[in-house]
Amino acid sequence: MKNYSVLFAVLSLASSASAASCTRDFLLDAAAKYVAAQTAGRTATLSALTSSSLNYTESDKTIDINTGVLSHPMKIDHTRSFHDTAACATFTELIVTDPAKPYVIGTRMVFTDGKASLIETIATKPGDWAFNATGYLHWDSMEKWDPIPLEKRDTREVIKAAGDAYFERFHNASFVVPWGTPCARLEGGAYTGQRDLTINSCDLGLPSTLVVTNRRYVVDEEMGAVAIYVGFPGLDRSVGLAPMPDSHLFRVEGGKIRYIHTVSTCEHAGCGMNGSMIPGRRGLRLTA
Repeated sequence: MKNYSVLFAVLSLASSASAASCTRDFLLDAAAKYVAAQTAGRTATLSALTSSSLNYTESDKTIDINTGVLSHPMKIDHTRSFHDTAACATFTELIVTDPAKPYVIGTRMVFTDGKASLIETIATKPGDWAFNATGYLHWDSMEKWDPIPLEKRDTREVIKAAGDAYFERFHNASFVVPWGTPCARLEGGAYTGQRDLTINSCDLGLPSTLVVTNRRYVVDEEMGAVAIYVGFPGLDRSVGLAPMPDSHLFRVEGGKIRYIHTVSTCEHAGCGMNGSMIPGRRGLRLTA
């Protein structure tokens, strides 16, 4: 019994040490290295940071990291990263407006014992949901994503709950979403907001029959943000669409949703919508 107690104590200390080693500085550095690797198109730049058992995915499919989008150099026009020390994870948003190969990319990295054990990328391009990299950059640049002052920060639980409430509303019309006033949604480059960002609303109607599952999180209390990766239910059942690989990034201020950024890749061009809108996505401005 004594030996088991000693072993348990050693394992507990090791677990605590591992958690303590996941600092914000570590995650800041890891996110910066990811951006540098994507800029150069050199996966080798991340070799010291990744686990030998790394799972690298694009659009929820496991592929060789050396053949994916990370192996293609890009002139990145904008980047923003978020850092979750509790889950030891990062989320990075990238915008590339190069007319030859435009992208809006969301990448989530999860670390185990100081190494990236999972990198999941959603790299949207022309043909994906509401894609418009130039529009995405324009509207993103008008938003304010400063760190939340310490005395005004929401807890991890409050921030996560705000993002979850949005998805719960997709299958329960009576579920209350903590909309902020103002609030704006940016989807692929389309925007619910107007030029006067002080009067915008995100409460433009949502579906009530879609169950959104397989949620994976990156929560950053300092930035009041939660990135949630999901498989968004197929929008056009007539063409048999599988769930869309999707990330939703929420900015939460005072417990209320201020901004939502969405990137979704499609099995069929335009997600099988043929240019039409669906409930909950009306009011989107397709151009700046």
